[in-house]
Parts: sequence; structure tokens; C-alpha cells
Amino acid sequence: MDLLLAAKILIMGIVEGLTEFLPISSTGHLILTGSLLNFTGETMKVFEIVIQAGAIFAVCWEYRQKIACVLAGLGSEPRARKFALNLVVAFLPAAALGVLFAKKIKAVLFAPVPVALAFILGGFVILWLERKHAGVDEHDSAHARVHSVDDMTLLDALKVGLAQAFALIPGTSRSGATIIGGMLFGLSRKAATEFSFFLAIPTLLGATVYSLYKARAELSLADLPMFSLGTVAAFISAFFCVRWLLRYISSHNFNAFAWYRIAFGIMILATAYTGSINWVD
Repeated sequence: MDLLLAAKILIMGIVEGLTEFLPISSTGHLILTGSLLNFTGETMKVFEIVIQAGAIFAVCWEYRQKIACVLAGLGSEPRARKFALNLVVAFLPAAALGVLFAKKIKAVLFAPVPVALAFILGGFVILWLERKHAGVDEHDSAHARVHSVDDMTLLDALKVGLAQAFALIPGTSRSGATIIGGMLFGLSRKAATEFSFFLAIPTLLGATVYSLYKARAELSLADLPMFSLGTVAAFISAFFCVRWLLRYISSHNFNAFAWYRIAFGIMILATAYTGSINWVD
């Protein structure tokens, strides 16, 4: 592996890790970065799938104690079983709809205008929600009745799962849909963000395994060093991003991400119009 290719792989892995858990859509940023680096083609598509594992491992490591306690308590602790069941319930809507309609959704909506509109509309939804919460203390029960992921009901989990299903629309952002959806349905900012992290584990893992199975013809042992380097880069950047986001939301809202989404959506329209970036490759 030459140094130029290694540098491209590191950049792509870092972009995946930094954008996977922020409400700004990792897919759009990987397409942009891959185009700018001339890192495209079938191998690049498989690479994007593989390096998601790095982001998953980062969340697993950050919450290793919580995950270990849940796994150890599945047979005897009602609280652990409730948390695990909530994850299953929240996971199912996007999983079922993804298997049934992902191919059709990608064929119809994976185009510059729908992707850009998803970015922009998502930005305005965030601004609307934050304006609704403006001036209200985070712990005011009028806006947040659930302050811990352990206090969520099955109905709460189902609602967040339905919100996550909107992320099947390209440009929506899985983390954005789950965090904003969770807040809209009564979760505190911290609870919504943490549940989004936990829900990412089965969701991204399932999507990665399913996508790799479909792309198995493209897999090659010769690409193992490239995939390994990208996965490690994604793990490290995602780990720091998760920790940073938890600190950030303790004293900030999501308005900055909203304006970033709107600007990014406008940029998609501009670059697609000029033909400088192929957003459907």
C-alpha cells in the first residue's frame, strides 16, 4: 500500500467516524470526500460498508460497562431485559423497511435534489425543535419526561424506531432522526443522544453484515490492509466524537448542526448543477 492510498484511507475512515454519530449524515460526507480524493468505484463502496464496524466498536467500547451489565443481567435482571427489548423494538422498523424497500428507495431518492432537500428539511426541523425548547430548562418535565435510557417504555422505543426509519431516505441522517425524534417524543437531549448511540449497534451491525453479504463478490483478501486501516481510523475518530458530543450537548443545542445541514444541502445542489461531484455514483 503506497503512502497516497494510505492517506486517502485514513481520511475516509476519519470522516466516517466523525460523521456517523452527528446529525449530519455520514453518507453525504463520504460521497463528497471520496469524490474530492478520487476514491470511488465498487471497492470504495465496499470500503464504506466495512469501516462502519469501526464506528460500532467505538460505541461498544465507550459503553462497555453498560453493555456488559445488560448482557450479564438478561437472565435475571428485569431492567436489563427491558433495555434489551427496547433496543429490539426500536431496531425492527428500519430493519424491516430496509429489507423491503431499501433498493427501491435508493433507486428513486438517491439523487442530488432529494438528498439536498433531506439535508435542508432536516436542518429546519432541528431549528424548529430547538426554538420550541428555547428558554426551557433541559430537565423541565413539560418537555422532557424521560431523562435516562433505562426509563424508556416500549412505546418510547417504538417511536424512536419509527423515527430512525426515516433515515432510509438518503441525506436524512440516522443519528439525526433518532436524536431529534427522541427529543420530540419526550426524551431529554442526553437520553435521546445515548439511545441513538446504543441503537446504532444493532442497526449498523445488521446493515453492515447484510451489505457485505450482498457485496461478497467484491471482497478480496488483498483489500484487507486497506479495510483494516480504515476501520481503525473510524474507530478512533468515532470514539473521540462520541465523547465530544456528550460533553457538547450538556451546554449546547443542535442549532449549529441545523445550519450546517442547510449549507451542506445547498452545496449539494450547487455541485450537482455544475457537475463537479457525482452524487449518485
